[in-house]
Amino acid sequence: MALSQNEQAYALLHDLLTTLAYKPGEYLNTASLMEDLAMGRTPINHALHRLNTEGLVQIIPRKGVVVSPLSIDDALHMIEVRLANETLCARLAAKHITPEEIAQLRSVAFAFNQAVANRKVPEMMQMDRTFHEVIANASRNPVLVDVLRVLHGKSQRFWAISLSTHGHVPEVQDEHEQILEALAAGDADAAEQCVKAHVLSFRDALLSRDRL
Repeated sequence: MALSQNEQAYALLHDLLTTLAYKPGEYLNTASLMEDLAMGRTPINHALHRLNTEGLVQIIPRKGVVVSPLSIDDALHMIEVRLANETLCARLAAKHITPEEIAQLRSVAFAFNQAVANRKVPEMMQMDRTFHEVIANASRNPVLVDVLRVLHGKSQRFWAISLSTHGHVPEVQDEHEQILEALAAGDADAAEQCVKAHVLSFRDALLSRDRL
């Protein structure tokens, strides 16, 4: 089914924000957005209000719309919560994951590697998120799935920053493979440790940057 104009505007703006095409702190002009997206004012305004509720933009009365800033403190707080929840998820997924889900993870990891080879950052980000969504669903805990969906959404812009850190992408590729093999073996301890290392390498990549 085709997306509505509102949904199309939201999807386009969401991708532009999470891939940092629109920079943190940048003011967004509705007329410019209409030109960039080749869409009307109403769907763009609808999308901006939705993105405002998600924290990606801030609508400031009498001033306009600004891309929400990023801070290392926000990133570190989020990473603390991710560590607690994603390591739990890994243990549960190791117990419940199916052969079909393992095959899906292998397919997603392959697609991630293809995106890396083709230098397609939006696809890399989407495949990484899909990889983690498959693991979350394999936990068989719907509350945890919802928590992780929010955390991964908040991680997207930080992930775009970490991608530009020298040497981090090959680390991610190796970490995906290690996580996958631990889950395939049904080894909860190994899965927990691999996911922990994955989140911490993301943290280290951010901390290695001079600024966000």
